[in-house]
Amino acid sequence: MKKLNFVFILFLVIGFSFLNPLKSRAAGVETATFAGGCFWCMTPPFEKLDGVLKVTAGYADGQGEDPTYDDYAEKGFTEAVQITYDPAKITYTDLVDVYWKQINPTDAEGQFVDRGPQYRAAIYYQTPIQKKLAERSKRALDKSGRYDKPIVTAIAPFKNFYPAEDYHQDYYKKNPIHYNLYHDNSGRNEYLDGIWGEGKH
Repeated sequence: MKKLNFVFILFLVIGFSFLNPLKSRAAGVETATFAGGCFWCMTPPFEKLDGVLKVTAGYADGQGEDPTYDDYAEKGFTEAVQITYDPAKITYTDLVDVYWKQINPTDAEGQFVDRGPQYRAAIYYQTPIQKKLAERSKRALDKSGRYDKPIVTAIAPFKNFYPAEDYHQDYYKKNPIHYNLYHDNSGRNEYLDGIWGEGKH
């Protein structure tokens, strides 16, 4: 009898864990990967968000392993940021909304002063849900009338991501003078102010 009771209790515990998969998932973290031109400039907007645990500058969607700043472009990688976040505090949709406000989604040839495929904008989804949410957000933005050109930013499956060298991480904090000089002359702020309103991006 005791053995049957033990088996019954064990069955209930296992069954409850299968019926309640969100319980363990909610305790974890998730990642989002976005490319939007210079990864120096893509880091600060996400780091300030409540629920974002870490923002890593790096290289995504290329061929081979261990790209460096010297060879990532020729290997087909693009500058990107990978965001580690707590989904209980901030959603993937929230992150995508912030992402759109950092880029020119009508430009397929680069971003602002930085030209070439290594600066292409893209959302690299890691799950079917991320893909669905990103595509929904893109359609809504395209229909909003905010842009006079079609949105061409790619929504592509995540392939790989390699962190950039240490000196690229939090570059705006480590080298504020050089960062501000670059950022203020990149054309990014002027464009975003014109689309979203001054200071709203």
